[in-house]
Amino acid sequence: MQRHSDCAIAVMAKAPQAGRSKTRLCPPLRPDQAAWLSRAFHRDMFAKIAQAARQAPITGYAAYAPAGAEAVIAELVTPGIGLVLADGTPSMPPQVQGFGRCLLHAVQGMLARGHAAACVLNSDSPTLPVPYLVRAARALLERGERVVLGPAEDGGYYLLGMRQAHAHLFADIAWSTGTVADTTRRRAASLGLDVVELPRWYDVDDAASLSRLLLAVAGDDSGSAPATLTAFRHLGLADMPMAAE
Repeated sequence: MQRHSDCAIAVMAKAPQAGRSKTRLCPPLRPDQAAWLSRAFHRDMFAKIAQAARQAPITGYAAYAPAGAEAVIAELVTPGIGLVLADGTPSMPPQVQGFGRCLLHAVQGMLARGHAAACVLNSDSPTLPVPYLVRAARALLERGERVVLGPAEDGGYYLLGMRQAHAHLFADIAWSTGTVADTTRRRAASLGLDVVELPRWYDVDDAASLSRLLLAVAGDDSGSAPATLTAFRHLGLADMPMAAE
């Protein structure tokens, strides 16, 4: 297998579907609006990888599920973004369950393609600063073993990167809880891995964070999330009442 001197970064992509996408945003959104917004989030995340790849040796992917959704995901990706299946179906240690199986599958798939390092990235932080992705790639491409962690404000993480597919980082994790990042730090320590931390950022997964996002993109002259802003306008959400923080 040919080895590459780049870092792969994959958005954990799920085919947008009304009633199954961003359900925690309903209400205030309708299911069809949530699915439309999910498409926009995906487009902005892929675009950020493409922007970061102009500043660091990065190859972008959509780590998608379910199998058979290739055509739907391909409509969302920026040119140059590849596809890697991440449905968690391969055989894995029994302690790796739930979403951890998909994350580990994605990392395994990218490393199997010869990349020097691999990061998994969420699909619901459309205003995430591009320099964070550049910093992650550069840190992982330095000599030595380490983990790069992008902690989310809710206690999870928006990015996790590594040079080897360490299954222990995904073992016995209480997914969708506020303990995910701390548990991952402990897992890395138990493996003797240094953890390089990126600045905290936020996921958009409830009404309050949706309101925060709307305020951010409406007042952002730099265009950090253009697809998301277009979706807000298309859906008539620009005047959506702000949720109480």
